[in-house]
Amino acid sequence: MTKTITVIGGGPGGYECAIRAAQLGAKVVLIEDRELGGTCLNRGCIPTKTLWRNAEIANSFRRKVEFGFDFDNLTIDGKRIQERKNEVVGKIRKGVEFLIDSYKNIEFIPGFASFKSENIISVKLKDGSTREVETDYTIVASGSVPFVPPIEGVDAEGVMTSDELLDMDYIPKSMVIVGGGVIGLEFACIYNELGTEITVISNEILGSADTEISKRMPSFLKKAGIKIISGSRASKVEKTDNGYRVVAEIIGKDKTKEAEGETLLIATGRSALVEGLNLDAVGVEYSRRGIKIDENMKTNLDSVYAIGDVTEGSMQLAHWASAQGIYVVEKLMGEEPSINLDVVPACTFTIPEVAQVGKTEQELKEKKIPYTKSKFMFIGNGKAVSLGEPEGFVKVLAKEDLSEIYGIHIVGPHANDLIHEGAVAVANKLPVSAIANMIHAHPTLSEAFMEAIHQLEGCSIHSAPSK
Repeated sequence: MTKTITVIGGGPGGYECAIRAAQLGAKVVLIEDRELGGTCLNRGCIPTKTLWRNAEIANSFRRKVEFGFDFDNLTIDGKRIQERKNEVVGKIRKGVEFLIDSYKNIEFIPGFASFKSENIISVKLKDGSTREVETDYTIVASGSVPFVPPIEGVDAEGVMTSDELLDMDYIPKSMVIVGGGVIGLEFACIYNELGTEITVISNEILGSADTEISKRMPSFLKKAGIKIISGSRASKVEKTDNGYRVVAEIIGKDKTKEAEGETLLIATGRSALVEGLNLDAVGVEYSRRGIKIDENMKTNLDSVYAIGDVTEGSMQLAHWASAQGIYVVEKLMGEEPSINLDVVPACTFTIPEVAQVGKTEQELKEKKIPYTKSKFMFIGNGKAVSLGEPEGFVKVLAKEDLSEIYGIHIVGPHANDLIHEGAVAVANKLPVSAIANMIHAHPTLSEAFMEAIHQLEGCSIHSAPSK
């Protein structure tokens, strides 16, 4: 008998999960109350990376003399930037809609879903009516929403989260950003390159990254002109005639600092979107951090699963949610899931870029795992120097006997593309020799990874011998 699988949420986790279930022969119902593509496509990954491309181009224009160009009257059109962002998002969304429509065993229902019982989903349709869907299994992929901490005055008119900022069609003169994680720093780098004066208020900078990178990033950001009030937390927001004033408490010290900006972005993370799902009525266990799941993404109810940002302890990465969703439906359809959920690359589109996969050095130390490490600086890589992007490094962590690569951490040009060779190595538990014995094309940025590997073996051609 054909299984019915209902997916709540049309983001990457939800729609890719639905497509894989359809490929395996399930009858699929996909429910989404906003646009297909979810936060990632419409209010996250894709629009921010589209803006990041604008920032990358602006960076090159700003350095025109260095590259032998000279021109005057460069202007930045905020409205056109917004139009292009919308064009990119719209084009990709149409592609997703086409994909979903091409599977005859996927029924897409635009509406808001909630549980009536464990196997009945109630959908409030766009016209105000309600429809009930009977299902064998439900996969909750409702995602997350911006988290706004209880800061005094944070509800002042015009204070923005990433959702509102992505609809801004002008380039502000100045911006205060509360939050030094991925979201805050990506916007800081984007608008800094577009000419906005940026101040970041945060306890730590990229705290999820390898410690060596999180310690180095502030110097990169300050060099680019971004002001950072580190070791602090925002305690008060005041609306002024010219924008906003934010008071920051210095953690562990009886002192405060202030920052002023025309605009204010609250980028302090995201919260699981569980509101309205009616989880209590059916007994699905969850906390303020999200829905509780086991290693197979199953909740405490046998026919209810959850993936992505809505789950407790989620990595909040689109590709992680997609991988979880594919894993779940393959399991439900009697397949043996082949996808490796243990190794997940993470990418941050700052300037310079940051990427990582596998274990961090602090994690190895905390778990008392013996290791060795190497680091190759991009200043020694011909392609990086020719690009005018010689800052940063590739760091490799490996087993002491070099029989396994534990982690790769990169800050520098195209880090988010380079990381995948490292991901292959970590996911397959490759020895250092597997990379060391492979020819890398010259001149490429990938040679920086090769040289870091060669350093572990003591045979790097482009590193000076240790004294």
